[in-house]
Amino acid sequence: MNLVSLIYTTLVVLQTLLVLTGGAVRLTGSGLGCPTWPDCVGGSIAPVPHQAQGTLHSWIEFGNRLLTVLLIVAIFVAIAGAIRWGRARADWAMIRNLAIIQFLGIVAQIVLGGITVLTKLNPFAVSSHFLLSILLIGASLSLRQRMVNSPRTNVLPTTLWLIRALLALSAIVIMLGTVVTGSGPHAGDIQAKRYHIDPRLISWMHADAVIALITLTIGLILVARVSETVTNRALVGKQAVLFLAICLGQGLIGYIQYFTHLPEGLVALHLLGAGCIWLAMWNIAFTSHALSRTTSSAH
Repeated sequence: MNLVSLIYTTLVVLQTLLVLTGGAVRLTGSGLGCPTWPDCVGGSIAPVPHQAQGTLHSWIEFGNRLLTVLLIVAIFVAIAGAIRWGRARADWAMIRNLAIIQFLGIVAQIVLGGITVLTKLNPFAVSSHFLLSILLIGASLSLRQRMVNSPRTNVLPTTLWLIRALLALSAIVIMLGTVVTGSGPHAGDIQAKRYHIDPRLISWMHADAVIALITLTIGLILVARVSETVTNRALVGKQAVLFLAICLGQGLIGYIQYFTHLPEGLVALHLLGAGCIWLAMWNIAFTSHALSRTTSSAH
């Protein structure tokens, strides 16, 4: 792995880890382990001995904040790298914009993190915090793939339509997942409010959306195999098969955790799966472009 790949892969990994550490905060009931912001506790950035919230809860929440600091460093390194290696490129404008999004995104995350703490883990703030991370994960992947010159291809209109529909449906699945989380038992703290929605109803709506996602993914695989070139079948088709495997695994975890009453370990694994689904789907969308009319005629 060369330096460019290392820098931007690290950025993607850290953006994804921020979701996982945030999940750990919620699942361990450590959401108010640091009850103030930006301090952890009045007069101290870090947890203090014998803190009322408990040592473990305080350090879990503080660890999530420390990861944010590490992510800020990675973002500044990525921006410097974009300027160093990207300014002479034809896609410099897009690289610049993606780098700026990373900076603005982490600023927004810090503000949302503060609002989340100060509102005692209001589910709207928690959901917004998570969904912003999902957007930034996608943007960081796009930046990484551009900087390492990841292969891209032109696909037929039907294939492109299916990919865009899958991207939108993936976003819906993840958003419904945040509502499931916001109405379930793992609030991050016993004092935290919940959405006033029937957990069973929203869980089944989420499951139905996942089934639709799996069905549409199978459709994409079949369309790619029947109508796309050999090269596109190898590239887009392979990515779609990987995406299908992740969706099936995620669906299985979801059903098991639902019928076993949401054990923390499975919920954490399901959260990791959500990040993997978004990364895999975003990569498919990044890879595929509209086929020009000239190329389409030749095809």
